[in-house]
Amino acid sequence: MDTDADTNTDTDIGAVREVDADDCADLYFVDTGMYDTSEYGAAYVLDADRPAVVETGIGTNHERILEALDTIGIDRSDLEAIVVTHIHLDHAGGAGFLAEACPNADVYAHHVGAPHLIDPERLVAGTKAAVGDQWEFYVDPNPVPEERVVAFEDGDVIDLGNYSLIAHDAPGHAPHQAIFKVPKMDAVFTGDAAGIWVPSLETIRETSPPAQFDLEGCLDDLETIRKIDPSVLLYTHFGPREVDDLGAALEAYGDVLESWVGRVERTRAELEDDEAVVDALAEGADERFVEVWGERKTRAETAMNARGVLGYLDWTDA
Repeated sequence: MDTDADTNTDTDIGAVREVDADDCADLYFVDTGMYDTSEYGAAYVLDADRPAVVETGIGTNHERILEALDTIGIDRSDLEAIVVTHIHLDHAGGAGFLAEACPNADVYAHHVGAPHLIDPERLVAGTKAAVGDQWEFYVDPNPVPEERVVAFEDGDVIDLGNYSLIAHDAPGHAPHQAIFKVPKMDAVFTGDAAGIWVPSLETIRETSPPAQFDLEGCLDDLETIRKIDPSVLLYTHFGPREVDDLGAALEAYGDVLESWVGRVERTRAELEDDEAVVDALAEGADERFVEVWGERKTRAETAMNARGVLGYLDWTDA
């Protein structure tokens, strides 16, 4: 098993790595190569009494998650839980494919979003509107059979035998988002509630996609994480992060969000229309991320996040 990597490069895509942070055990993650980019999308495998996959990627290259099960030694028929933090397709797009390949696994999704895994038509339309020409990296999701979907609510516990996942609503990014506390590991699966962690740069950046981004709600979600007080943050974007000072880490992301929203607002005041705002911000994207993700993904990410903030500003100004 390849569980060692000093840096994330294209050769790391598909490699299975063990999470060795603090009290974490029996936990692995794989770089799914989302958007043909390394160090952006992770899926986790928990080798529990009731084995689980947490996050499923965009559906494209879902085979890498199945191969991770094989590498870890979990038979596909033994997988019992497929868990998504929210139903945006970069987190839940692979759920139907994994459910088909793993016939004894239920799919756990927030009760607000669960119906859209059963009938993903509106989810697909919304994703296409949000991601623009990045859609070429996606695949239409397989619907999850209704009898295989388990809808959870705030405070519900997913019992995996020797481990448990405790759901906490985190609706700032999207109303169908939850984060999961893993008490035995002193860790939290963050979804998009704690931003995007770029380990090779040791920096955090915003995620504010359309159409339901809510700045105040995102700041409240950081307070939810603060109250849980984990020592490890398990980011979907990207990978595990040990935090010696959780308060400082969360405050830093709050500052990033507020600064980003302010920048979009100022740019809108200067330019003629919103498309010009999006173009200007994408063109001025931070070059540090170009070195990690490439120019196309970095510009597209920035444009998507700008559109989300513009929608938020419209809503707050109404």
